[in-house]
Amino acid sequence: MKTIFKKSVLALFFMSLIACQAKDKKQKKALAIHEPTTHQPIKDKPSKQFIKVALLLDTSNSMDGLIDQAKAQLWEIVNELSYAKCEDTKPNLEIALYEYGNDNLNGEEGYVRQVLAFSQDLDEISKELFSLTTRGGNEFCGYVIKTSIDQLQWGNNADDLKLIFIAGNEPFTQGRVNYKDASKLAHSKDVTVNTIFCGDYNQGISSYWKDGADLTHGNYMAINHNHATVHVASPYDDTILQLNKKLNKTYVAYGSNGRNKIALQAEQDVNAKGYSEANAVSRAVSKSSHLYKNSSWDLIDASEDESFAYEELKESELPKELQGKTEAEMKNYLDTKRKEREAIQTQIQDLNVKRKQHIAKQQKGKKENLENAMLGAIKTQAKKKNYEWE
Repeated sequence: MKTIFKKSVLALFFMSLIACQAKDKKQKKALAIHEPTTHQPIKDKPSKQFIKVALLLDTSNSMDGLIDQAKAQLWEIVNELSYAKCEDTKPNLEIALYEYGNDNLNGEEGYVRQVLAFSQDLDEISKELFSLTTRGGNEFCGYVIKTSIDQLQWGNNADDLKLIFIAGNEPFTQGRVNYKDASKLAHSKDVTVNTIFCGDYNQGISSYWKDGADLTHGNYMAINHNHATVHVASPYDDTILQLNKKLNKTYVAYGSNGRNKIALQAEQDVNAKGYSEANAVSRAVSKSSHLYKNSSWDLIDASEDESFAYEELKESELPKELQGKTEAEMKNYLDTKRKEREAIQTQIQDLNVKRKQHIAKQQKGKKENLENAMLGAIKTQAKKKNYEWE
């Protein structure tokens, strides 16, 4: 159960982060959430603002269904977050992952493990989510919340959105760290705690999951974690998947880790498609957004950073097609690849508008699942802040 939650929470975190914590002192803008229209590659000025989301996932025995929802719905959540703006800038996204309540974890450390510190690497986040496994244990909510507050670099920027999503199905009161103390610590750091109870809504209230969220003015949600995700196919899916293959060919790996990262990118494409073709399509859409950044290993993304310098590149770490080239020749090569990438991203985004319209017509009623719970929380909190959607 905890593993599933983990992925769902990721998505939830992304969305809440985007929506939650903008400057209260700034004049609030009207919130306009609607279907995105034709998208051009995002070339806004670099943003120093971050949406920081920590996902705390229960990986005890009963969470398998939740983990499946998280894997299936992660990319749709990321996609919705990619449309968020605050003060005419598009915030960066960082996600951290924790698992708790698993017998394989160290009992002296509260059965808690940091899976991943804050990261913008969506491939790495996907990899860690798919690696989670469940096993019975003790679920200490207060302990994992406090641990995430103490260990992570939340920063001091008042404009950053700082969100925790914790999911599970055992009483919120378990463990030697009082959840009230942990929630108050989070609130003092300007971090909002959102709780997701996997089970009956009223049972979650009686086991203090709602109180855990209320203490930081976060959202309490209850979901049916065993509800199977229904994938809706569209006439545009095959084309998007073909474009994704072309998109992968625009990456110019460099450095000692470049080859590994290219392999990881392909591996996560396979993981997404392993759940369904619709999930693979959602991932392809995420890869066409500004949230999919790979400056640590891709020369095109890296060259857009202010600190990038061609003269610091080592010949041995360059791909064969750039070895022995002058700076001018490298710039020309990367510019050509960049334009190719932007054209493909635009095609994917345009097709996704039609895809979303098709899916909206096919779906009836709102499902009680992780994706809807997370998106609902994010958009509710966004109304109180300075965020809007394209």
